[in-house]
Amino acid sequence: MSTKPVPGSPAPGSATNRRNFLKYSAATAAAVAVGSTANPAAAHTMPSRKARPHSDIEELTVAAMQAAMAAGKLSSARLTRMYLQRIDKIDNGPIDLRAVIEVNPDAVDIARALDRERKQGKLRGPLHGIPILLKDNIDTDDATLTTAGSLALVDSRPGADATVAAKLRAAGAVILGKANLSEWANFRGFQSSSGWSARRGACRNPYVLDRNPCGSSSGSGAAVSANLSAVAIGTETDGSIVCPATANGIVGIKPTVGLTSRAGVVPISRTQDTIGPMGRTVADAAAVLGAMTGVDDRDAATAASAGNSFDDYTQFLDPNGLAGARIGVARQLLFNSPETTAIFEDAVAALTAAGAVVVDPVEFPSFDEFSGSSAEFDVLLYEFKTDLALYLETRNGGPETLADLIAFNNANAEVELKWFGQEIFEQSESRGGVDDPGYAQALADSQRISRTEGLDAVFADHDLDAIVAPTGSPAWPTDLLNGDHFLGGTSSYAAMAGYPLITVPMGDSFGLPVGITFMGRQWAEPTLIKLASGFEAQRGARLVPQFLETLGRE
Repeated sequence: MSTKPVPGSPAPGSATNRRNFLKYSAATAAAVAVGSTANPAAAHTMPSRKARPHSDIEELTVAAMQAAMAAGKLSSARLTRMYLQRIDKIDNGPIDLRAVIEVNPDAVDIARALDRERKQGKLRGPLHGIPILLKDNIDTDDATLTTAGSLALVDSRPGADATVAAKLRAAGAVILGKANLSEWANFRGFQSSSGWSARRGACRNPYVLDRNPCGSSSGSGAAVSANLSAVAIGTETDGSIVCPATANGIVGIKPTVGLTSRAGVVPISRTQDTIGPMGRTVADAAAVLGAMTGVDDRDAATAASAGNSFDDYTQFLDPNGLAGARIGVARQLLFNSPETTAIFEDAVAALTAAGAVVVDPVEFPSFDEFSGSSAEFDVLLYEFKTDLALYLETRNGGPETLADLIAFNNANAEVELKWFGQEIFEQSESRGGVDDPGYAQALADSQRISRTEGLDAVFADHDLDAIVAPTGSPAWPTDLLNGDHFLGGTSSYAAMAGYPLITVPMGDSFGLPVGITFMGRQWAEPTLIKLASGFEAQRGARLVPQFLETLGRE
């Protein structure tokens, strides 16, 4: 759900170099080493049909599922069983993807009830009967746990559904289970490998299994890409929806902070956390987003969304959405990945070919300060300590403070701290929370850098509809001992500002996908969906995963 600083980062209050900070923006840790295949030939062998049951539902869209159910050719109960069987074979079987922490034992019964409603002529909307996975930091008052991947919360229960979970249920979605994640949404320690949680171990990338799925919404991204669920929900503080989306070759929408409620979601930051959909197409993600919005008394930030939200974002889908749009190219955000840069250059050309007015380059006035500032990380350290304690008060039993969690990890170090530490926890605990005199200044600096001297300035100076940059690099090999080999990402300006992003597949390198990010102004989700759907129609870059063991050796 967040970026993280370089291992051995300076003591609280001192500067952290952003280039090193971004190097670690994807991550959490891997419980077991993911080895290469000993047989190079096996690396290029796709798993058998037996290992991938119900291949007929692979790449099936939400709209196609609804059409099949409306025609009586498919039921929600059958669809749910098919996904559960795929989870059993792909996630727990010989492929061992580890994208799902647990399934909901009541999912089929819920689907049957929704089928009965359909037969009675009651349809709740475009998600009626559609199976969906939730990241395991989103509260559900059902038979599944909500633990942020940590053993510390196994014996503690939420008091109610998270608001987004309740909204999805009301919209007719079948909550299939909980997706794996980077433990504590990647806000615990340094030198970690994305996608690891103590509860499930290391999630793997469905394209090449020894590659990393990125984090922290790693399981959500891998599961959707592997067709273990129609769609999934992720959370983001900085990069944790868009990075797993790019690494797993899917679409991710990181909404404006306040568009979707964070109530009942394990927090990091009140000013940066947001909850968003992940799907194989822009249309699927847009259909889910509409079911999640609305003012919520449990989350004060949502009050600002009044008049700025919609309950149907599919109305903004447009295959010609790029025509006439003014799009800026953020070359300052490019990172050292020649493969990614080459694909991005081709994607920029595709924008022009689709009729967009491309402004290349555009520059952020605050970029030099942005690159060296510790303001964002300082804000997260202050807010995490305060907001986590407030969240823990809503649970029945278990830890009550960040200090309790630190003590739990120390007492269970052989499992929780085996591969990486809890330096971020400890730095946050050393802060005074949001009442600390340093908090207000850090927040003001972060928002000035990202908004008035960042995104707002660029949008105004060039009269832009969106800014584009590559989302991230091709997935790196999972490395238990040394942590993530993260080359860079482009989510931080929007993260610090609280502004929206959409990432869409733009191409691949050796079968490993990479995405393009569309950055928008506050509440610009309709514009971004229009542009992203136009790019998707032009580019068509989504690849079906092959579950290769490794890239192979020539």
